[in-house]
Amino acid sequence: MDSGVEAELIRTALPFWETEAQITRRFFNGKPSREDHIFWLKAQLWKELHPVDGYFTGLQKELSQLVALFAKIDKDIDRHRYHHLLEQMTQEFNHYVLMADALEYLLGHPVSAEDTFQLPQEKKLAELRRRYANSGSAVDKAAVLVTEGGGARMFREGRKLKSGRLERMIAKAMEVIYQDEKNHYKEAAREAAQAVKNGQDLRRMRKAIREISHQRVYMRNEMFREPLTSHEIENCLK
Repeated sequence: MDSGVEAELIRTALPFWETEAQITRRFFNGKPSREDHIFWLKAQLWKELHPVDGYFTGLQKELSQLVALFAKIDKDIDRHRYHHLLEQMTQEFNHYVLMADALEYLLGHPVSAEDTFQLPQEKKLAELRRRYANSGSAVDKAAVLVTEGGGARMFREGRKLKSGRLERMIAKAMEVIYQDEKNHYKEAAREAAQAVKNGQDLRRMRKAIREISHQRVYMRNEMFREPLTSHEIENCLK
């Protein structure tokens, strides 16, 4: 397939990403309470600590794999590739650190893994991603990659926060994550396009992207205490 496939995959996901952005804006513009902030931060930290089911393995497992690969540097793995993987790991862990700092400030005590939770819509999303990623189809698995991160739209909006100390902490975390991830969707679309060999593959991938991204929107809406009604969400996605 030609390079236009990448653009087509991005166009398919874009309405869902922008709906995530609208959810984020409405939440932060609505003067959320301390409890509202604690709720979304706990949910987001769970996401930071856990993998995209069936595609990524999670921070702890990825770190273990890097340790196992250390003896194979410049043998089975190029040193530049290994360095790139290390940088990715430190970026991902830093995202957790910055979000956890904001939650710790709100709670007034050290944060632990028990301070995070998986919400029902996130669980549904995980099950859906797992089904696609483990279907045995390279097209389905690549579709999961395209949907991951929601085009960084939540972080794009959150970095605009100002005023108080909490808002500045959140904005700092969002800015760092946005800068790290703002181009991931382009890289994902480029990689996913390689799995598309014909029109049937493209249709299958676009269908998977729409279904997963639709559930992502409801995950994000639940995380932010449902600032949009279901009717508003569906209108955004028309």
